[in-house]
Amino acid sequence: MNRPDTDGYFLKIASVVAERSTCRRHHVGAVAVRDKHILATGYNGAPSGFQDCLELGCLRDKLNIPSGERHEICRGIHAEQNVIIQATLHGVSLEGSTIYATHTPCILCAKMLVNTRIRRFVSFSKYNDTAFFDLFQEAGIEVDIKNKPSSRITYLD
Repeated sequence: MNRPDTDGYFLKIASVVAERSTCRRHHVGAVAVRDKHILATGYNGAPSGFQDCLELGCLRDKLNIPSGERHEICRGIHAEQNVIIQATLHGVSLEGSTIYATHTPCILCAKMLVNTRIRRFVSFSKYNDTAFFDLFQEAGIEVDIKNKPSSRITYLD
């Protein structure tokens, strides 16, 4: 049995978090980690208690809006935004943490992550918005794009 390294472990957890997504386009999950401890998780979807796109359909699809454009049209909150919100609701600082996410961030999420003072961002899939990279580089945030972890869960019975 191959034991995943730390990055693979937390990326796999981000993938499981993404399963809660209510978006019809992308299932995105994010996990904030510091000192190998999970601080918060987030996935993309409508605000808590609101009808989501699984129920209502996707307005962006109806309007033929390409991925990575016109974020304000979507009723969903991005996974990175939700990880910040969840940390805040529980009084947890993300300063110095690593964000593990299934996708790289849009520029709006990247700006928020810069202000939370994260140290590192790790992902395995690229979102259709690469403007985050220059911003993270300027902020001194390390970016690692890894291979997608196996979706297989291995354990001993």
